[in-house]
Formats: sequence, structure tokens, C-alpha cells
Amino acid sequence: MTAAGDGPWLDEAAGRLVRPFTVSNGRTRPTVALDLMSQVMATGATPLGYLGPEHAQALERCRVPVAVAEVAAHLKLPVAVTKVLLADLVDCRALTTKPPAFHHNPTDRALLEAVLDGLRRQL
Repeated sequence: MTAAGDGPWLDEAAGRLVRPFTVSNGRTRPTVALDLMSQVMATGATPLGYLGPEHAQALERCRVPVAVAEVAAHLKLPVAVTKVLLADLVDCRALTTKPPAFHHNPTDRALLEAVLDGLRRQL
């Protein structure tokens, strides 16, 4: 088990000892609109006030533009909790966010058929 300030409390057999909702202080709704593919990036501003270790880990991960889903996977937290943490960082101007950039039309029929064909080959 790690010490209190060393990141998430983990037990090798039990896993995380701190429930995810405690990381976000019980909050379930972010203050800014974020989806799984939203890009977040650190601004370089130092957040004022106390932020938990998960906030610091998220901020470290966001030194380059990264999707919300990737941050959640890295933190090993549910996306809903990660969105609240990232929104906290946006609110204190430590992060900036932008909608995802699509290089392809996500409803392009040829693209969707290629994905379907690839999935069928995997089965």
C-alpha cells in the first residue's frame, strides 16, 4: 500500500482502496461539457488551492493534447469521475479543452463499411 500523498491507495489483492466517487468529492457532473474524444491540454498555469493527487496525475498526463478517454484509462478511473477532475482543472485555468478533430466524416458510408468488414474478419 502507498502512503497517503503518494497517489491512489492501492492494495495488491484488493485494488483501489479509495472509492472513485471520493476522488471527485461525490460530484458526478462536470462544470464544462466534455465527451470521450474531447482534447485537453495543460496551459502551464499553476492551479490555485488544493487539488488531490489524481488532479496532479491528470495534469501531468495533459502536457500534450490528449483525449478525455485516454486520461481516464491512465488514471484507472471511471470516465464520469475523470470528467469532473478535468473540469476542475479547466475551471482553475490549468487545462484548456477543445472538441475532437475528425479527419474523416464519421458518417462516411465507405468508412463505416470498412470498419464493419474489419470486424467481420475478426469473428
